[in-house]
Amino acid sequence: MVELFQDGGWAMWPLLILLIIGVAVAIERLFNLSRSSIDAANFFANLEETFANEGPDAAAELCSQTRGPVASVIHAGIYHVEKAIDNSGAVEMAFLERGMVWLSTVANLAPMIGFLGTVSGMINAFQAIKEAGDVEPSMVAGGISEALITTASGLIVGILIQFCYNFCANRIDKIIADMTEQTARA
Repeated sequence: MVELFQDGGWAMWPLLILLIIGVAVAIERLFNLSRSSIDAANFFANLEETFANEGPDAAAELCSQTRGPVASVIHAGIYHVEKAIDNSGAVEMAFLERGMVWLSTVANLAPMIGFLGTVSGMINAFQAIKEAGDVEPSMVAGGISEALITTASGLIVGILIQFCYNFCANRIDKIIADMTEQTARA
């Protein structure tokens, strides 16, 4: 693995940095999104029962004890319904979408840097041919190897991070849909 990294040339360093950034952001997003998920329908049923039987203070307490954006939005809206729900919903959506631009950027940049490494490797291969005058396969093999390694590495990083981005975006969409559905019932 280390040999492949070294054979990939200079482009492997930015790819490694992008991989580290992408994985760190993906782990943070997956952790926070998993903490944000609740059974919104069940929560709302409990909330309605609590509100009807014990009043708004008990309902607010239930919301504050329940994690996730759905509970936060409802908590904000218990006393000042319309404005509070709109404001709180915007804040929660921003929290959910935090870091997603980094995942998207890494997923898009990694293949481009890989292809830039490909161009660099091919330039090195042709430079070796130019300097030698006589073409031997071993002269160009290093440059071609560098080109292929950086292409593959860029694509692997891009595909991995794009998968994480899509997974997180899907989770965010589901949470937002739950928030919208449940707050419309409020």
